Amino acid sequence: MFESIKNQIGNVKKIVFVTGAGISQESGIPTFRGKDGLWRNNDVMKLATIDAFYDDPKLVWEWYNERRHNIFSAEPNQGHKAIAELEKFADVVVLTQNIDGLHQKAGSRNVLELHGSIVKIKCTVCDFNDEIMVDFSENPPLCKCGNILRPDVVWFGESLPQDVWQNAINHANHCDLMIIVGTSLVVSPANTLPIYAKQNNATLIEINPENTEMSLDMDLAIRDTSAKVLPEFVSLFK
Repeated sequence: MFESIKNQIGNVKKIVFVTGAGISQESGIPTFRGKDGLWRNNDVMKLATIDAFYDDPKLVWEWYNERRHNIFSAEPNQGHKAIAELEKFADVVVLTQNIDGLHQKAGSRNVLELHGSIVKIKCTVCDFNDEIMVDFSENPPLCKCGNILRPDVVWFGESLPQDVWQNAINHANHCDLMIIVGTSLVVSPANTLPIYAKQNNATLIEINPENTEMSLDMDLAIRDTSAKVLPEFVSLFK
C-alpha cells in the first residue's frame, strides 16, 4: 500500500495529520457531507450559525445536546489509536476539524482543534469558558451572569481562533509528511493546510474512501478507511 513512497517516509521526523469527520465515522459519529451526513437531514442555517442560535437557541441546543450524547458515548477507533501510537516514533501533530475530542481520548498529546470542541462551553457575553460533560437542566442553559451559554465551536460565518490557526499554519509549514484523513477538503480555511505543506516540499498522503478536491495533488491517495490503513502505516516505523 505504501510501497511507492516508502523511501520518502523512511526519514521523516515531523508528521502532521489533518483530520475530518471521516475518521470518527467508524466510532459512530455521523459525517456532515456523506450519504447519511448531518447536513442531509438538517438545515445548516438553522443549526450552525450565530444568527440561527439567537433566533432559536432552544432548537440549536436540542440538536447539540443530541450530538453531545452521541459523542460522549463514542470511543476512539483504530485510526485514532494508530495516530496516537505514532508519537512513539516521530513528532506528531494533529490538526483536526472535528469537535469530538476522540484524538485526545485515544492518547494524542498534540492536538489543535481548528473548529473548537463540543465538550467546551462558553458564555455569549462574559468570559466564562469551561469543559462540561454533564447534561444541562435547562434549555437553553444559562451562565451565572444570566446570559445564554453556547457550544465553543466555530459556526459558519465565524473566524477560526487565530492563535490556533496560526499555530496550525506553522506546523503545516514545517512538516516532512502530511497525512490528510477523512476530510473532503471543501471547508475553508482548513483546506489550505495541504498547500502550505506542499510549499515546504512535504510528502502528502490522502486516506479517504472517496476522491476529494485535492486528490490529484497528493503523492499517494489511498481509497480506504483510516481504521484499516493507519495501523498498517504505523507498522512501517516498528
